[in-house]
Amino acid sequence: MQSAIRITTKVIAGNKLEIQVPPGSMGEEVEVFVIIPEKPPGRRKVLELLTEIRSRHVSRTVEEIDRELE
Repeated sequence: MQSAIRITTKVIAGNKLEIQVPPGSMGEEVEVFVIIPEKPPGRRKVLELLTEIRSRHVSRTVEEIDRELE
């Protein structure tokens, strides 16, 4: 029967991982999966956000808006 252990660890200096397995495992071949979490998107500057919003919407003049409201 195949057994599995889930271990969470931190990357140490030299981009290495160190894990400990149960006693009696020395010399056994094991399979290791490393899942690197996605990084959250960085904070955006207000001016960048405003520029993006403006680029999505067609610019209208005050007169055009007034005509639509009539």
